[in-house]
Amino acid sequence: MAKLIDGKAISAQIKAETALEVQELKDKGIIPGLAVVLVGNDPASQTYVNLKEKACAAAGIYSEKYALPANTHQDDLFDLVNRLNHKKEIHGILVQLPLPDGLDEESVIETIDPWKDVDAFHPSNVGRIMIGNYRFLPCTPAGIMEMLHREKISVAGKKCVVVGRSNIVGKPMAMLLLHDNGTVTICHSKTKDLEEICRCADVLVAAVGKPKFITADMVKPGACVVDVGMDRDENGKLCGDVDFEPVSRLASYITPVPGGVGPMTIAMLLRNTVTAAKIQNAIPDRQKVC
Repeated sequence: MAKLIDGKAISAQIKAETALEVQELKDKGIIPGLAVVLVGNDPASQTYVNLKEKACAAAGIYSEKYALPANTHQDDLFDLVNRLNHKKEIHGILVQLPLPDGLDEESVIETIDPWKDVDAFHPSNVGRIMIGNYRFLPCTPAGIMEMLHREKISVAGKKCVVVGRSNIVGKPMAMLLLHDNGTVTICHSKTKDLEEICRCADVLVAAVGKPKFITADMVKPGACVVDVGMDRDENGKLCGDVDFEPVSRLASYITPVPGGVGPMTIAMLLRNTVTAAKIQNAIPDRQKVC
């Protein structure tokens, strides 16, 4: 039976560490600040933003929320982001995705000051991740790497398979595994022989957005399986991209849903915000994200 990787426990450790760093900055007269922009009334996005607000408060991070209507004009959103770019109290800016139809996500992301881009979605930060000289990392992939490191799961020299090629998770996840000396394969909807490729993985990351997509016959005995999915099964019950019960009997390590990767994302956002505050105040960062 696989050992569960407890994302709740690990995220709690990171949040506690971050709170200590925040206090150290406050002792220097610096209060890390995060602005979250929410456009529209998507229930999932509202939930995420509320969780981020609570996490900031618990860590001592100053936060501002800007809730805009779904019919917000692109230029008005640009104006808000530009104001936040120049607001000294704000060190990190997060525009909650997805945006409503009619708004150009790519253009909005490119408007964010790269030094305040705590989601690490700006092309400048994406390029830095590619070459390994990064300021910030996307929160979900960074959280996964943190989980692996804290569980002392090495990916060096191992076959790593990432199922999913999104800009938010799949692509940066592959880069981080590669930077950690894993041998990485990225799979997607056009991949041939997907099952066979997955069965070769020592580390398998499922980020495809399909409930229970990864089944036991796709998993190598003893593999480490990371489930990024947040789906609903045929009964409306929360589940991941991995068929948990049968896969957990094969794997050596596995992340549960809920309680696995999810809590790590917000923890890494807090850390990115503190890193941004240090950079903008020219304070050396003792630890690189991930």
